[in-house]
Amino acid sequence: MDSAALRELQAPLKEKYRNDPAAAVITLRARGDLAGDAIACRVETERALVEAGLHPATGGSGIEACSGDMLLEALVACAGVTLKAVATAIEFRLRGGSVNAEGDLDFRGTLGVERSAPVGFREIRLSFVLDTDEPEDRRQSLLKLTERYCVVLQTLRTPAKLETRLM
Repeated sequence: MDSAALRELQAPLKEKYRNDPAAAVITLRARGDLAGDAIACRVETERALVEAGLHPATGGSGIEACSGDMLLEALVACAGVTLKAVATAIEFRLRGGSVNAEGDLDFRGTLGVERSAPVGFREIRLSFVLDTDEPEDRRQSLLKLTERYCVVLQTLRTPAKLETRLM
């Protein structure tokens, strides 16, 4: 897809959202099934069924998906799609590349071994390796725009209001 095709595709959506801001607010959903004896949660997506379980560092078998890995995978997916959309929009010459995320966890917090140890990622690093001959200023512009428009990255940087409840 080139920048003109992307603009043509998105123009009616942008116009609609300018004229009716409420139309731009969409609720995404995920559902998990807790049935079964395993310490696992079956997550239903629109395209697949993923069984998440304990990470091996907390006693898991490693057969099921780890939710921490899934978080990093969501970040990589969102950042990659965003980068490609931005590159297309600004006519950035991108031949290929990769998106990589890694994060550090201290499992003492998750297992309740040490109260002062955080539960969750201490640090997440997102990197891009680009196959391009674009100059550095254009590369930096692509990175800034990708950071600005990546939903998962922005949600991690500025957490959404989160509510939990039993029903």
